[in-house]
This record gives sequence, C-alpha cells and structure tokens, in this order.
Amino acid sequence: MPRYLPEPSYAHGTPAKTGVLLINLGTPEAPTPAAVRTYLREFLSDPRVVEIPRPVWWMILNLFILPFRPKESAKRYAQVWTAEGSPLKFHTERQARLLRGYLGERSQTPLTVEYAMRYGNPSIAATLARMKAEGCTRILTVPLYPQYAASTTATAIDAIGAALARMRNQPALRTIRNFHDDPGYIEALAHRVREYWAVNGRPDVLVISFHGVPRYSLDRGDPYHCECHKTGRLLAEALALPADKYRLTFQSRFGRAEWLKPYTAEVLQKLGEAKTSRIDVVCPGFVSDCLETLEEIAIEGKGIFLNAGGGEYHAIPCLNEDDLWIRALADIVQNNLQGWLELPPAAATLEQSRASALALGAKN
Repeated sequence: MPRYLPEPSYAHGTPAKTGVLLINLGTPEAPTPAAVRTYLREFLSDPRVVEIPRPVWWMILNLFILPFRPKESAKRYAQVWTAEGSPLKFHTERQARLLRGYLGERSQTPLTVEYAMRYGNPSIAATLARMKAEGCTRILTVPLYPQYAASTTATAIDAIGAALARMRNQPALRTIRNFHDDPGYIEALAHRVREYWAVNGRPDVLVISFHGVPRYSLDRGDPYHCECHKTGRLLAEALALPADKYRLTFQSRFGRAEWLKPYTAEVLQKLGEAKTSRIDVVCPGFVSDCLETLEEIAIEGKGIFLNAGGGEYHAIPCLNEDDLWIRALADIVQNNLQGWLELPPAAATLEQSRASALALGAKN
C-alpha cells in the first residue's frame, strides 16, 4: 500500500475553501447484534478508551465482551432507534446543516461544514479526504465534547492526525479543545432547563449527570473531572440553584474499576429511597441525545428512581438543534476561525470600529 493517498485533481485558480468538521463519538449502523459488535470492536480497541495492557485487553474483549455484550446492547439501541436511524447521528447531521446556514450568513469566505464520527460512519478520514477534494485548504475540527477527556477529545485528534499522515498535501488545521465554560454554551444549557421548567414545573432536585471515566484518569492528569464540575457549577449559578437543590454525578460505569463518583445510579437510588417528590436529570456533557441519555437516563434511570420509592422523574432533552445552542456553537466556531474568514462589509466595519474604540481606551 502506498504511503500517501493519491492527491485530488486541482485546477489553478480554484478558490480555496475553509472547512469546519464537527466530530461526535459514533454509533452502530443498525440496532442489531452484528452492527453493534462491529461498532464496539472499533470503539473498545482504542487504547485511549481502555488503558489496559493490550494483550490482556485483547483476550477480555474478544473472549468475554464481543461474544456476549452486542446482543444485550442491541436491545438497548432498539429502544431509542427511530425511523431516521440513530438519534446521535441525525442530531449531529442537523447541527452541521444549521451551523452551515448560520456561518454562511456571517462570512464571505467560501465555507463548508461537515460532520464525522470517531467510530463508525461517516469516518473522520473519509470526511477529511472529501473536504480536501472539495478544495478545503484550511479546516477547523470541532470535537463535540464540551469537557476535554483523553478518551474523547484526544482520541478524535489522534484520528485526525492519522488521516493527515496519509496526505501528501495537508490542509492547515485548527482544533477546538473544549468549551465547558463558554458563556454561550452555559446560557444555552440554562435556557434549555428553564424552557423545560416553564412547561413542566420545577423539581425538588436537579441531577446534573456527566458521562463517567475511570478514576485513574484523574490521577494521571486528565482535566475532565474538573471541567465537569465547572460546567455544573456555572449551570447551577445560571439557574440560581442553591447547593441542596442539585447533585452532580457521573454515569455509564463499565467494568469493576473505580470510576468518577458519585455514580448517577447510586444517587438516583438514594433520592428514591428518600421519597423525593420529583427529580429532573440533565446531561450537559452530551450536546445530542443518544443511547446514554435516551435509554440509560430516561428509561433505566427512571426505573431505578421509581422502584426505590421516588415520585416524578423527568429527563430533560439535550441541546440537539436548540436555536440558542446553534448560535453559541457558531460563535465558538467563528472565534476559532479568526484570520480565516472574511466578514461581510457591515460586520467587518463593526469589528474595526470596536477595535478602534478599544485602542482609544474604551471598556470592553
């Protein structure tokens, strides 16, 4: 196999494009054991996802997990699958389409917005190759993980690097590391919760649940735990919630090792045993509804709480295509495209005026 992929045809004078690539985790192609097995093999073979010595993990994965887990996982996927397919995939696709529209209104630079999945399809490598063939010489990659973790953001960047390693003529590249404390993202989350409460009333306790990672990741320098806590604190402040009105938890524990605590399932159990009249659960670490929110939280979590004696249980939808969120995402992207975008005349004039005012001592 040649070291580099063939270069796409190029015509001199073709205007260069700037590209934006949204990256999400991934999903099986179908809610079937075979499709789930293919997905899990790729996902769980990533050394950043499971930091167990490779020979030991190979045996565990191939002898104990892949022969049995896909059948059970397929049943869970089937509960959330829709006529449009995987919720994670179609929400990410819609976000890319809406972002393309917003950025198109803000820029005169030829711009393309695509999406890819770290595991499964459309793959990062295939999407980057297509964007390059379409003339993108500068690409901003946006892992859709608000809080940085080695097992999510970093592995997406690894895949980007692997794709670039096959290219002779590489595009310029930027990447967004995190946006866990971005004001627009926090306000979009708070607005989502307020909007839900305006229709459905308020709970006794709001559970703010993040995806879990092994405890050792914190000990080894992963900032994920701290960034989750900052997001949770900022969201609680935006909602004016006192400390006794919310809980910050971590879900999706896998295996026997200790993970970040407190565990969501255990907190739901205790709140149920305490006969809490109503709880709501929100998942700020996911910008799109997926298996972890629609099945693990909305179905499994509800069962834990109600069976323990709790009252009402509400799962608040993720940001998905919420207008305030897409606007916040457009702001995040535009801020990271500085120098790559040509603003429309009115916007450019406004920026120049603002810069001049600041230079003369005006307050920001």
